[in-house]
Amino acid sequence: MRPKTIIMSRVFSEQEQVRRDALQKIEELGINAYPQAEFKVNAFADDIKKNPKEKKPRHKSVTLAGRLMSKRVMGKASFANLQDSSGKIQLYVNRDEICKGEDKTLYNTLFKKLLDIGDFIGVKGYVFATKVGETSIYVEELVLLSKSLRPLPIVKTDAEGNIHDAFTDPELRYRRRYIDLVVNKEVKDVFVKRTKIMNSMRDIFNTNGYLEVETPILQPIPGGAAARPFMTHHNAMDVPLYLRIANELYLKRLIVGGFDGVYEFAKDFRNEGMDRTHNPEFTVMEIYVAYKDYKWMMNFTEQMLEKIAFAVNGTTEAQFGDHKVNFTAPYKRVPILDAIETHTGFDLNGKTVEEIIEVCKKLNISVDESMGKGKLIDEIFGEKCERHYIEPTFITDYPIEMSPLCKKHRENPELTERFELMVCGKELANAYTELNDPVDQLARFEDQLALSDKGDDEAMFIDHDFVRALEYGMPPTSGMGIGIDRLCMFLTNSQSIQDVLFFPQMRPEVVKKAGLKLNENEKIIFDILSKEGSMGLNDLKVQAGLSSKGWDKAIKGLSKQGVTKVTKEGETLTVKIIS
Repeated sequence: MRPKTIIMSRVFSEQEQVRRDALQKIEELGINAYPQAEFKVNAFADDIKKNPKEKKPRHKSVTLAGRLMSKRVMGKASFANLQDSSGKIQLYVNRDEICKGEDKTLYNTLFKKLLDIGDFIGVKGYVFATKVGETSIYVEELVLLSKSLRPLPIVKTDAEGNIHDAFTDPELRYRRRYIDLVVNKEVKDVFVKRTKIMNSMRDIFNTNGYLEVETPILQPIPGGAAARPFMTHHNAMDVPLYLRIANELYLKRLIVGGFDGVYEFAKDFRNEGMDRTHNPEFTVMEIYVAYKDYKWMMNFTEQMLEKIAFAVNGTTEAQFGDHKVNFTAPYKRVPILDAIETHTGFDLNGKTVEEIIEVCKKLNISVDESMGKGKLIDEIFGEKCERHYIEPTFITDYPIEMSPLCKKHRENPELTERFELMVCGKELANAYTELNDPVDQLARFEDQLALSDKGDDEAMFIDHDFVRALEYGMPPTSGMGIGIDRLCMFLTNSQSIQDVLFFPQMRPEVVKKAGLKLNENEKIIFDILSKEGSMGLNDLKVQAGLSSKGWDKAIKGLSKQGVTKVTKEGETLTVKIIS
């Protein structure tokens, strides 16, 4: 018998208490609710349903394990549904079959009364078809493998295919992905496709003879991109370290070292805002190939994406929201300054910083003193042009100020040999003819340092060791980075990056205090703040949509119970939840 555990701050719901009582009764019967031994399975639900008779004849035994998802008790016989990693299958459980002797406890007590939806069970039996033709398992042996102490959401589908009581709240789905995966089959399908995408990409690279490598996540200098890093500290060495914002500079060091082609699936970290296409921790694939240029990389990228799209979905077309995107090569090529002129009417060729600032003002694009020429052009393109490129399009030939790690254009030294691949109005990939001139590279780094001194907190650091590596010589090289999370979004029709991450970053969960009693209006405000953490008082009032009297009473009630606190920041009143 397990010792009784006292949980001081937790009040069990009625269903949770029922399950804990059932657990105690199970153990009083001498049944281990969490057995240690291996349970060997030899079949899966979907495989059985695909070939119910041909490959699983009546006399052949099958062994399955999974969650109990429903139970229909009818006297001494019952039907149930078991869900394993592949899908669901019906079970037929007969009392006298699983309890061959006089003792019917296994069926009458354990199965009928003490097993709950969500419990893990193992069954042995044979395959047969019911009178209505449903492929089922005739259970000859049944064992409890793990008792579930919290009830699953019960999602039901009626005869017309309508779903009732769906588990759809994004806040709960992202925080409790383990439940999301159990009750929403389409969610699991998304992550299966994510693995297919990465495996397909690996197959292409490996076929070409490129080597998969690993580079440091903790770096003394965060290099390879313009982004704000996360900073930490190494106690033993007493030095600051940064979570990497890109793996570019380390991969190019390997090209210096003699590899002709290297790639890495990397976790990168950027201390930036969060929205439906950004998460502070994300997955990127970067590849570098010696003796190539950005024109070669454009051809390689479009051919790769065509193959991946077909491998994942069986077609090169993908539905993303209202758009049907075709990943069949070739893709359109558009120089960035041509794109800006097309969509704004302004020709920025040869323009100074001051002239571009004036253009920004005319376009109602906010600017500040820290912005250099590159960032200004990037803002214009992002605000006025990006959204127009739905079909895969290479935006090429960026101004030199925008690309400190990129080689100058062979025809125009004010430009660089760079492309960004745009899909559905968002950047999917970024690639260069890599800068391998160490003198030019150092000068570019110094230009970035000047931007940093002006207040640009995304400007690059100077990586002197990387410059030193280039001084030993790096062959002509092309590199490309592609956002795996965004690619997964496009190929699975997922509108938010959180939908393609198992565990997206979330604000700390707000837990209601024990014994807290909220009226209807207080609950409305509490639920809004639970998702946001804090909010401007006026914005909160508008979103709550309460009458003036109802609002005043509710906000005072929450403060009185110690749930919320109103603070003044400048002239702005902010409401915060007190954890």
